[in-house]
Amino acid sequence: MTRVIDGKKMAADIRAEVAREVSRSAQGNPTLALVRVGDDPASRVYVKSKARACEQCGIESRTVHLAHDADEAEVLATLARFNDDASVDGILLQLPLPPQVNSDRAIASISPLKDVDGFHPENLGLLASGSPRFVACTPAGIRELITRSGIETTGRHAVVVGRSVIVGKPMALLFARKAPGGNATVTICHSRTRDIAEVTRSADILVAAIGRAEFITGDMVRDGVVVIDVGINRVDDASSKKGYRLVGDVKYDDVAPKAAYITPVPGGVGPMTVAMLMANTLHAWKLHNKN
Repeated sequence: MTRVIDGKKMAADIRAEVAREVSRSAQGNPTLALVRVGDDPASRVYVKSKARACEQCGIESRTVHLAHDADEAEVLATLARFNDDASVDGILLQLPLPPQVNSDRAIASISPLKDVDGFHPENLGLLASGSPRFVACTPAGIRELITRSGIETTGRHAVVVGRSVIVGKPMALLFARKAPGGNATVTICHSRTRDIAEVTRSADILVAAIGRAEFITGDMVRDGVVVIDVGINRVDDASSKKGYRLVGDVKYDDVAPKAAYITPVPGGVGPMTVAMLMANTLHAWKLHNKN
């Protein structure tokens, strides 16, 4: 029988855990700076949802919205100001950025001690070395989904479809770690992988993060697989009031009957990403109070 992993409930549990820890402290409240550049509608929604989660967790948020034509110097200056502000514990730079701003340079300019997104090269390097400080929120959320569901990873074959530094690569590193949710044998697939279905059929645990709507189909998985669907894609749907519906990178109705566990879209990985941002901000706050 397929078990659907409820990301909404787990995310609510994590936010409640963060809120409890913040409320017990006599050292004030954590503060998260949220920086958005431009007028991307999705980014506006995401930043609002993160600010709302902060409020639920007792975390103060400061949102800065820069114009769509803000140049790179202005973005870097804004980030530098938050780097230097001792009252700010974490900084989130909402992606994507307008084309005139180099994302890699902007991310690298954030203090690695305030990089609660876990994208800074130093934090990626610490994860690769086995001593993570901040782990990117989506892979960290997936690890929580797996461990809190009681899914065993030790000795199992984990296949990650996607090689981004936001999801695919850090996810593979987490699976390989000597830690809960780790000790797996890991394969990374991507758009250039030959016979990708043959590889995915060998997976005990499959993470789909390739950014292609319903890419993983029933014939690409074996019975009893654990499926974590990171994708969120809009597909046209004339029967919907919005004219579209959201689907993942997995063809859910095709794959779910074969899966032991599966995450839905929406309601699976997405809520966990925001919850882990709250957890990372709490961790940054602890580091700052410790130093």
